[in-house]
Amino acid sequence: MKTALKHRNLPSLLLQARESIMAHTRPFLRAHGLSDQQWRVLRVLGSGQSFETGRVAKEAFLLGPSLTGVLTRMERDGLIERQKDPADQRRSVVSATPKGLGLVEQLSKDIARHYSGLQQAFGKDKLEELYLLLDELIALEQL
Repeated sequence: MKTALKHRNLPSLLLQARESIMAHTRPFLRAHGLSDQQWRVLRVLGSGQSFETGRVAKEAFLLGPSLTGVLTRMERDGLIERQKDPADQRRSVVSATPKGLGLVEQLSKDIARHYSGLQQAFGKDKLEELYLLLDELIALEQL
């Protein structure tokens, strides 16, 4: 007996919304040779602060093994630096290089223009409501 699902597929809808937004962002990233994952790492490091790799993984939504490969490529490309944590030599801290920070600044402008167009087309109030609803949903699911 087949069970009929009574709700729309929220995870699928959220993924579709993400892909819709990323379809506009990816060309900017690819023009600079960045993957989605590398951009997420640069966004975390964009403040110029150093962070422990576990925090970078959590905030960039990357699993540890994936982060290792992403950081290796980014270090090779001169976008980040890794060092031993002075407080605990078993741990590593990561920071963006001037080149990485320059990419964050440049891409942030391109992405801000896209968000401005999105806000104009979707409506400022609706976009703010969407942000609030997503924040609320995230908080609810973390209980």
